[in-house]
Amino acid sequence: MALERTATAAEATTAGAYVVPDDDPYHLTPEGIREPPTGWGESLRHLGPGLILSASIVGSGELIATTTLGATAGFALLWMVIFSTLVKVAVQVELARWTISTGQPALTGYNKVPPKFGPVGWINLLWVLMALSKILQIGGIVGGTAAAFSILMPLGGDPLGGTSLTIWTIIVAVSSIALLYSNNYNLIERGAVILVVIFSFVTIVIALGLPFTPYGYSAGDLLSGLTFTVPAGTIGVAIAMFGITGVGADELTFYTYWCVEKGYARYVGPADGSEAWVRRAKGWISVMYKDAFVSWLIYTFGTLAFFIMGAAVLKPQGLIPKGNEMITTLSRMYTDTLGAWAAVLFLIGAIAVLGSTLWAAVPSWSRMYVNFLSVVGLVDWQNTQSRLRWIRIFTVALPILWGAAFLYIQSPVLMVQIGGVMTGVFLLGAVAAVWYLRQNETDPRIHGGGLFNAVLVISSIAIILLGVYTVLKVFGVVA
Repeated sequence: MALERTATAAEATTAGAYVVPDDDPYHLTPEGIREPPTGWGESLRHLGPGLILSASIVGSGELIATTTLGATAGFALLWMVIFSTLVKVAVQVELARWTISTGQPALTGYNKVPPKFGPVGWINLLWVLMALSKILQIGGIVGGTAAAFSILMPLGGDPLGGTSLTIWTIIVAVSSIALLYSNNYNLIERGAVILVVIFSFVTIVIALGLPFTPYGYSAGDLLSGLTFTVPAGTIGVAIAMFGITGVGADELTFYTYWCVEKGYARYVGPADGSEAWVRRAKGWISVMYKDAFVSWLIYTFGTLAFFIMGAAVLKPQGLIPKGNEMITTLSRMYTDTLGAWAAVLFLIGAIAVLGSTLWAAVPSWSRMYVNFLSVVGLVDWQNTQSRLRWIRIFTVALPILWGAAFLYIQSPVLMVQIGGVMTGVFLLGAVAAVWYLRQNETDPRIHGGGLFNAVLVISSIAIILLGVYTVLKVFGVVA
């Protein structure tokens, strides 16, 4: 990873004749400039941030929240699943556009939006609230992973008993720390993405094959889910699903860090206002568009497959994933269609999906925490070694905190849904930041075209309406 190899430009040999190259991706220098690729063929090897995003998205949202929504509402909310994955992409892309043109990550930008309370902007204060709720949500992911391991290989008694769950929670947390602290993240990323793609592919195949089983569905079932209705009693689950599935507020935030660390901003170079800079910026933003599109395809098809399986298999049997039995209930989607042997297949897949989400979350949230400390003046973000040291500190602390949260509450579904609601609220701040930065800091010459701008307006309005509803719901103003 580029961050591991960084050195400041001031470092030099004793002879003073050779300056060690500064390849920190957060330092924009003329030496880091690269011409952008053209076309899909040349761009493929520069994709990556979206794959990390997919590894994070195809996990708690799809496996837990979306499946729970399908089991609760049946096919009626199929339209919201599609809407949820599509509507937030334009906001994600616009924020990444600002990052690529400035080399700055999201929380730095959020802190520029007035009003501010001392050194902290109001959006970053909202981020703090989301971060606190995410302790529960990602704790639920830790718990789901531990439960899957425990059912597959119980240690010290009953698979869902306190002893086995505690042991596996500790193992999951410690292994996450060990794998990520070593900074061999590229290997983890590739392995996680491959496992997610394989598991999602298997799930899509099963979902498409359901019509040939006792839990078949018809074209009429799918069409009934596109009628824009919300069944009574499903609004809360639907809102949590909207906040979690697709690109959530946390994911569109940490996407900016991976765009920088992939090199997009560094390749564009310092914003000198020249036509050459504009050309490079448009070229690398085009690569980012492709990256975001591939990511969208992966998590959208995965999301639809999980929802359909929940609606077709769990809903008719009245099975709703709850508590520590969540994994056992979800496994019925496989065992009831393929047979008992598929339980092991599901557990391995669940570990891959939830584990990849956890392992993508640890480095992403570590960066966001350190970035927050930098905007309040406690850490120098531009100091490469200091930033890496603090990222490692959070790499150790966060899995321990998340694991402890699960062991205390032990209800993965509820924990994930709480985080989803707060994520929906934070989307309001993210939209405000995107428009502020677009108007005040993004060079108008690299703005999107008319079609993209129209989509961005529609996406922003939709997110604002859902965010406002979520706030009113939280405070009991609406039922």
